[in-house]
Amino acid sequence: MNKENIKSRKKNLIITLIILALFLTFNNVKSSETRENHVVFGQDNALIKIKILSSLSCPHCAKFHLEVVPKLKEEYVKTGKAQLIFIDFPLDLAAFNASKLLHCSDEKMQMKFLDIIYEKQDNWTSGSNIEEINLSLKKIVKNLGISPSEFDKCLVNEIISDKILNYRIESTQKYAINGTPTIIINEKKLEGSVNFKNIKKNIEKLI
Repeated sequence: MNKENIKSRKKNLIITLIILALFLTFNNVKSSETRENHVVFGQDNALIKIKILSSLSCPHCAKFHLEVVPKLKEEYVKTGKAQLIFIDFPLDLAAFNASKLLHCSDEKMQMKFLDIIYEKQDNWTSGSNIEEINLSLKKIVKNLGISPSEFDKCLVNEIISDKILNYRIESTQKYAINGTPTIIINEKKLEGSVNFKNIKKNIEKLI
């Protein structure tokens, strides 16, 4: 092998390593931003990314979270095949306030927060006005580490509020959302029934 070929191979190797490094850096930054802005469950390097756009006051979202999400966790997240990304898409003020509280909670408590908020959805959404709903929410989140004073501060936190609303607007434009829950698998909107069987069928095509 002549010197020119050796130089050429070295040059190609260096270029490849630089591209790989840039790719890994980009993905690490992207993963960090995703975790900072949404509730994420599963490994960042999972092949399948499942975005779940939902409203915390939506009964269909509660049913999906309590019945379908556990199956996805067991079959695809725990095996490292998929990552779940929960994106707030509040349909009313009650859901908007609950979403704000979710992002005010400790990161380690956020999945538990979602579980409890959906389990007790009938209770806290039954208030006749937003004041009654907030009082119910205040009682629930107190057990999740959010004190009454932190609760009040959270509801007027403009940074969190803007973040939720901006992602709602962005999601509407990007995915043409017309109802919740909406499921996005590797950036493709799920068509048909939002059930485990249909999601599994779509996931298996990608594995």
